[in-house]
Amino acid sequence: MPLSIEAIEAEVLNLPAAARARLIEKLISSLEIDPGVEQAWAIEVERRNAEIECGAVSAIPGPEALARLKAEFQ
Repeated sequence: MPLSIEAIEAEVLNLPAAARARLIEKLISSLEIDPGVEQAWAIEVERRNAEIECGAVSAIPGPEALARLKAEFQ
C-alpha cells in the first residue's frame, strides 16, 4: 500500500537539512516548467548581473539582506 502524503512528509521532516534541500531540488526539477518562464528568469538574471557589473547597483551580503527584510516585515 502506498504511503500517504502525511507519512511521507513526516519521514522527510526527520531528514537532515542537506538531504531535505536535495529532495526539494529534485522535486522542483520534476515539475513541468513553462519554458517561457524559464527564459524570462534567465533574461532577468542577465539584466541584474549586468547592473551589478557596470556599477549601476551594488549587491549586499545575504545576511544583511535578510536582516533588512525581517526588520521591514516585523
